Amino acid sequence: MSRLPSRRLQWCAQASLAVGCIGLDLGWLLSWFTLALVAAGALKLWEARSRPSRRLVALVQLIACGLLAAQQPGLLPSLLQLLTTLLVLAGLLGLEAGLQVPWSLLLRRSLRVLAASLPFALVLFLLLPRLGPFGQADGRNGPRASTGLSGALDPGTIAELATDDAPAARVAFADDRPPPEGERYWRVLVHPKFDGRRWEREEQAFRDLPASPRADRAEQLWLVEPSRFQAVPWDGRSFPVAAQLRSDARGELLESRPAGETRAYQLGPGPGEPAWPIRPPSVNDLLLPRAGDPRLRELARGWAALPQPSQRLEAARGWFLTNGFRYDTRPGPLPERDGLDTFLFDTRTGFCGHYASAFTALMRAAGVPARVVTGYLGGEWVVPLGGTPFLEVRQSDAHAWSEVWLPGTGWQRVDPTSWAGGSPGSEATPAEAGARARAQLNLLLWLQRQWWGLDVAWSRWWLGFDQAGQEALLQRLFGDQRAWLGVVVLLALAAALALGVAVLRRSSAPTARQDWLSRDLEALLRVLRRHGITPRPGEDLGDLCTRAAERAPHLSDLLGTLAEQHTLLRFAPLPPNGRGAERARQLWKLALRQLNRSSRSAIRQPGRSTP
Repeated sequence: MSRLPSRRLQWCAQASLAVGCIGLDLGWLLSWFTLALVAAGALKLWEARSRPSRRLVALVQLIACGLLAAQQPGLLPSLLQLLTTLLVLAGLLGLEAGLQVPWSLLLRRSLRVLAASLPFALVLFLLLPRLGPFGQADGRNGPRASTGLSGALDPGTIAELATDDAPAARVAFADDRPPPEGERYWRVLVHPKFDGRRWEREEQAFRDLPASPRADRAEQLWLVEPSRFQAVPWDGRSFPVAAQLRSDARGELLESRPAGETRAYQLGPGPGEPAWPIRPPSVNDLLLPRAGDPRLRELARGWAALPQPSQRLEAARGWFLTNGFRYDTRPGPLPERDGLDTFLFDTRTGFCGHYASAFTALMRAAGVPARVVTGYLGGEWVVPLGGTPFLEVRQSDAHAWSEVWLPGTGWQRVDPTSWAGGSPGSEATPAEAGARARAQLNLLLWLQRQWWGLDVAWSRWWLGFDQAGQEALLQRLFGDQRAWLGVVVLLALAAALALGVAVLRRSSAPTARQDWLSRDLEALLRVLRRHGITPRPGEDLGDLCTRAAERAPHLSDLLGTLAEQHTLLRFAPLPPNGRGAERARQLWKLALRQLNRSSRSAIRQPGRSTP
């Protein structure tokens, strides 16, 4: 009698939430809270046996969906969150309807509810002050690691450099044109510490950095895949648009959000030039081990006699160009002792890490402050059929170069790999280049790039209206007169709410069938009221008939038929003149007449009736 509807829709919503949790970064406390909420919803749904319990499950699911939206604003997660919301609303509508209602009808009605809520959401999106990040990462590495970069550079231990063609980042430009190939250096990590073999970073926590100057406008949109580092790629010249980005004294750009999730941010021109290129070097930028690599030191000693650092730099360049160095991703390991000597004077074969390491050590030995920088070089320009053109940077584009300090100029990029034929785009072997070219014809890759184009367009629109964009809109609307902003927001919300209600009422305007359904329902309620049974607040017809049947068990089948046929006529998409609708109405009227004639039905309530 008045069984609750199936939980399948709510289980589908729960499954959609579980899929959405796959991309969460477990290094963030909010992610664990979201997972706990999803798990609690599943357990509650498993044991729910009443309508209030099922309603509570729907509320928990909607809250969890909102938390996922706050952490995953990308296009694919957003579409999944929209699907989840539809399923939750459909499950809730089916629950309130009573008996089984076709899913297609419930989903259509859920779409109407969402459409009616759009004006309200639009007002909140445009006028409500934006919240900053929910939390900030603490500088530790996340559990996921997928970038081709490492916190320590030790090329001497690498016998063969494997090629990983997985995506690392995508960047779109305001004018939809990429920079020239020779300018596509995307810095990420700076390695100033050297022990004779390894170059290491000096890590800093985001919270310890001062706020960076803001960009005047957004010209670059970056979408960066999960990595091990808070530091993210950038060109070294731009300024962040949002406060979630800060640059340190060495030119690393740190992002406050967890490194284990996909991150999106915008960069653009700002006030003047960044401060890091002219920040004087520290003592660490000249340090070398006390011993080791004697031939390297002897060579650099001759350059140190030159009066100007720029002359020493030019001497090093000439030496590399005239000594037959060759780029190779399979150089073999270097000996643990005097490894740089072996590379410079014996093998003269290596990849970017060898050249950056050896050149930086030579400059330090010659008295020129220097350090190693790792990041990405190049990228492939992709123009999808739909969406936004973007530069695709892959992990195989990972690169290392050097920076030297020149008085009066500041830190200057030097790429010694280019002196061995390592110009942009030439670092892959012919076999690797052929494999990558063949991959461009792969249908899955083509489809992936079309999707990425849409994702970039979505992210550009979503991130484009940040705190700065909202402030610009409010400035155009109100100028400096913000005293009435709160009143305007409340009035706009009220108007949006009224518009949404009007849309819902218009979409559910009474039909001829609903008119006689209302009359027949009122007839049933009159019969029940004569016997002391009146509806309680929030009680549907199924629950009302169940309560009535408790006082007259022999009429439970009759009352169940009335509840079932009313639900079928009210919610099922039956053609008004079809056989199904006609039969349902006949059954309803027959059951109602039988109930009306059952003068012996003991549907009585002691004392006076209570709602």
